[in-house]
Amino acid sequence: MPRKPAQVTQLIDNRTRLAVSIMALLASLLTGCLGAGFKMQNLAKSEVDFFADAHYEATQELLRELTGKLYRRNPAELAKSPGATLETRLEQLFGRPGALVFDELAQVRTADAMQLALDPQFQGDRVFALMAGLNGMIRSAYEYRAEFYMPDALSEDKLYRSARNVEILVWRLSRVDPGEATPLLLTNSRPGEQENLSFERLFGKLISIQDMMAEVASQRNDRLISRVVQNVASMVFLPL
Repeated sequence: MPRKPAQVTQLIDNRTRLAVSIMALLASLLTGCLGAGFKMQNLAKSEVDFFADAHYEATQELLRELTGKLYRRNPAELAKSPGATLETRLEQLFGRPGALVFDELAQVRTADAMQLALDPQFQGDRVFALMAGLNGMIRSAYEYRAEFYMPDALSEDKLYRSARNVEILVWRLSRVDPGEATPLLLTNSRPGEQENLSFERLFGKLISIQDMMAEVASQRNDRLISRVVQNVASMVFLPL
């Protein structure tokens, strides 16, 4: 005997409620098994995604540390922005995800902001310009994401080129322009000072992270990295 429309509707409602109940039970069981810190969205993550999450977070921690060290080594830069403090600068640079664009830097970003910081004619806060550009470039290499899931893809070439740009930056920071007594921004110790290679170590860690992620992305995408030969004579930043 065929079911009446009301019976069909009731049957669908019962099945829907049963499906919802099963999903809720599974979620409850998973949370109980995996701990209170488990998030349902983690089910959409692969091992590579967790790897990318950890490495992106590590870049942000390294860049925060570099920002603090640069301001302590170059205190006159912070003084160029009345009312600015290390805490307010850190909030501007790391307080929110995404691209970093600032009016005081004429809205230039990534490598262009790094270039601005190294321009002898620039009169603004060089540390802020440098870190806004460097952090923006690193975030660009991660496609401006702070967390990764299986559908997300990273470019091995962007990650690789970002590592090379950090190497270029380290070299250019150590240069002294003709007519200048010191570099535009001080990092490692100068002749006659107590040896300090802490900047070199932090930059080295950042380079290693980006190179490692480039290799991981290359394996995941099944593509070779388009390696470049750097021109030491020009040392211009590579486009991502």
